[in-house]
Amino acid sequence: MLSAKRKVRIEAERLTLRPPMHSDFRAWSTLRAESRDFLVPWEPTWASDHLTRKAFTNRVYWAQRSIANGTAMPLFMFRRSDEALVGAITLDHIKRGPAQSGITGYWIGAPYARQGFMREAIKAVVHHAFSVLDLSRIEAGCLPENTASRRLLEQCGYKYEGVAQSYLQINGRWRNHVLYANLRHDRRGKTDVG
Repeated sequence: MLSAKRKVRIEAERLTLRPPMHSDFRAWSTLRAESRDFLVPWEPTWASDHLTRKAFTNRVYWAQRSIANGTAMPLFMFRRSDEALVGAITLDHIKRGPAQSGITGYWIGAPYARQGFMREAIKAVVHHAFSVLDLSRIEAGCLPENTASRRLLEQCGYKYEGVAQSYLQINGRWRNHVLYANLRHDRRGKTDVG
C-alpha cells in the first residue's frame, strides 16, 4: 500500500490530478474507446486487451508501485466542475542522484482537446516536479508533425533540444521524435551578467 508521504493529489485551476483507481475503469475505457481515432496516430499500438478491466487493473497496480517506489507519477485528470475524466499525464522515468530528472507523457480525450486542460495539467505537474520532488529537468518528446503538442510544450516552458531518431514505436512504426526539456533553473541563452 502507498504510504502517506507517497500519496499524490495535485489541484489546478479547473482540474484535480490523482493516480488511477479501480473505480475509474468505466470512465477510462469509455473515454479511450470514444477517442480511439483521435489517439491512435500518436500512441504506441494498443494491445488487443487494451480496454479490458484486467489491463486496467494492471495499470492501476503499476501506478501504485511506481508512486511508492518514486519511479513514476501516473495521474488521471478530472475536471473539477463535474468530475469528468478528461485525460492523463505521467511523469515517468524519474531519476535521482546527479540526474534529478523525469519524462512527461500525456493524452487527452477527444471531447476535451484544445480547451486548455492539458496545458493546465502540464504546468501543475512541472511545478510539483520542481517544488515538491526537487527535480531539475523534465523532458518530453513528440512526433515532428504533432504541431499541437509541440506548441503546447513550448507554451508550458519546454524548449526544443533536437531530434531523436527512431525514438519510439508509434502506431506500429519506429518514429523520430522532437525532444524538449523544461529546466528548473534555465540558463540557456543567458550570459553571466543576465
